[in-house]
Amino acid sequence: MSPPPIMSSMSPHSPLSQGQEANILEDGNDRACRSSKFLVIGHRGFGMNILQSSDSRFKLMKENSIPSFMAATRFPVDFVEFDVQVTKDGCPVVFHDCLILTEEKGAIVEKRVTELTLEEFLSYGPQADPGKMGKPLFRRTIDGGIFEWKVESDAPLCTLREAFAKIDHSIGFNIELKFDDLVVYKEEQLAHVLQQILKVVKENAKDRPIIFSSFIPDAAQLVKKLQSTYSVFFLTNGGSKIYPDVRRNSLEEAINVCMTGCLHGIVAEVSSILRNPAAVNRIRNSGLSLITYGQLNNIAEVVYVQRLLRVEGVIVDLVQEITEAVYGIVSSSVQEERAVNKHEGPSDTRLLPTAIEDEGLPSDEQLKQVRSQKINLSSHIDNIIQVYQCQ
Repeated sequence: MSPPPIMSSMSPHSPLSQGQEANILEDGNDRACRSSKFLVIGHRGFGMNILQSSDSRFKLMKENSIPSFMAATRFPVDFVEFDVQVTKDGCPVVFHDCLILTEEKGAIVEKRVTELTLEEFLSYGPQADPGKMGKPLFRRTIDGGIFEWKVESDAPLCTLREAFAKIDHSIGFNIELKFDDLVVYKEEQLAHVLQQILKVVKENAKDRPIIFSSFIPDAAQLVKKLQSTYSVFFLTNGGSKIYPDVRRNSLEEAINVCMTGCLHGIVAEVSSILRNPAAVNRIRNSGLSLITYGQLNNIAEVVYVQRLLRVEGVIVDLVQEITEAVYGIVSSSVQEERAVNKHEGPSDTRLLPTAIEDEGLPSDEQLKQVRSQKINLSSHIDNIIQVYQCQ
């Protein structure tokens, strides 16, 4: 099943609207992200791989692969999010890690994706030609552990052009412009990479909704300068990790990056928003949209609280569970309105405590109901994060 298009035009510094038709419109040369609904975005398709996790859902299928994108589209996601880098010979490819690992003669060998040709990159992992044997693929975790990249349903690596060709055009692409955190890039280096990506997008996007995003402030601002067609969001972890570039270290700095570069919004790590919910209004009052990412977005109640806070979308790994929860909210709110009109009892709200309307701020009664459900995330958030980090 393919969800209907959900985008309409948006100028920079204008938050996602709450009461407009969900469609694609063109306003001059600016086709950007604006939605009348809460966006659900599949992280790396059907979810990222956590190879060391005991939860088999994080090892179902290869992240950032065509089958993973297709699996996500079987549910009512609005976008799939994926990472794009450019090979040495100028081909945009879909891969998250800056280093790609294999094993040769019993030893792990690491190479930069950007230092490989397309042919070399595609030689890793399963091959499109069943008669060929690819190099075994390994992955290094944040804590330095190395795991063979084994998932239940494996798939070949892919290019950006291939994703455009094989994924239904009604599904939006949230293209993360991937650069190495440890490298300081000159503007000409960034421009060369971005122009290769933009060339493929221009040739293949047609009317597909597109959002660009990047953790690198200069890359986000430059891609906005290089094109005026699609929305650009700045990615930030909100200060949970400190970088030499101070622009990456807080939500306030993220707002400044967006305002300086005329960007459309922020994609923030969800815990930074839950710890500082007042930031949502600061971001919206700056005319910016707000989407979140992070493993806490795989918890239905966390998503519910963000809807109350007027966060405009979530990037999630557990696509099936969260789309069911979000659409449970929508269906339940409609059912309850009908029930009130007919003097019937309230409907079942499924996974989440209480349904909310798409338009307007949450009422005092809704906030009381949330409190009565004891959803006190701020006092438990560190425990939740610790649990996920241990998986």
